[in-house]
Amino acid sequence: MGCCSGRCTLIFLCTLQLLAALERQIFDFLGFQWAPILGNFLHIIVVILGLFGTIQYRPRYIVVYSVWTALWVTWNVFIICFYLEVGGLSKETDLMTFNISMHRSWWREHGPGCIRRVVRPSPPGVLDDFSYVSVTGCIIDFQYLEVIHSAIQILLSAFLEI
Repeated sequence: MGCCSGRCTLIFLCTLQLLAALERQIFDFLGFQWAPILGNFLHIIVVILGLFGTIQYRPRYIVVYSVWTALWVTWNVFIICFYLEVGGLSKETDLMTFNISMHRSWWREHGPGCIRRVVRPSPPGVLDDFSYVSVTGCIIDFQYLEVIHSAIQILLSAFLEI
C-alpha cells in the first residue's frame, strides 16, 4: 500500500474531521446547545464507522459515511444560515437548545478578547441569572466563530467527496 493512496488520504481526512468534531462538541457542551451536541455525536459515530470501514475494507460502511457527509454539509449550511440570520432565522431564539434552556453559544461570552462583566440584578433575593452578563471588546463576534466552525466542517467534508 502506497503512502499517498486514496485509502490513506481518506483515513487522514477522517481523522482531521473527527478531531474537528470533537473540538466542536466540547464547546457546544460548554454552551448547553443540545441540537448541535446531538448532531456532533451522530457525526462522531459515523466518522468512526467510516474510519473502520476504510481500514477494514467495508464498502457499505463507506457508503453510509458518504451519505452522512452530505447530510452533515446540509446541517452545517443550516448552522451558518442560523447564525447569520438568513431568512426568518434568529440567533436569539432557543432553537439550538430545543427550547429547554436560555443558554447560548459558549463563544458569546468567552470569545477572543471578550471582557465579561456580571451585572447583579437590582432586586434583593433574586437568583443569579445568565441574562445579566455584559460582554464587550470581542475581537470577533461569536456568530462568526460559529460560522467558521461550520465552514471548516464543510471544507473537510468537501475534500472527502472530491
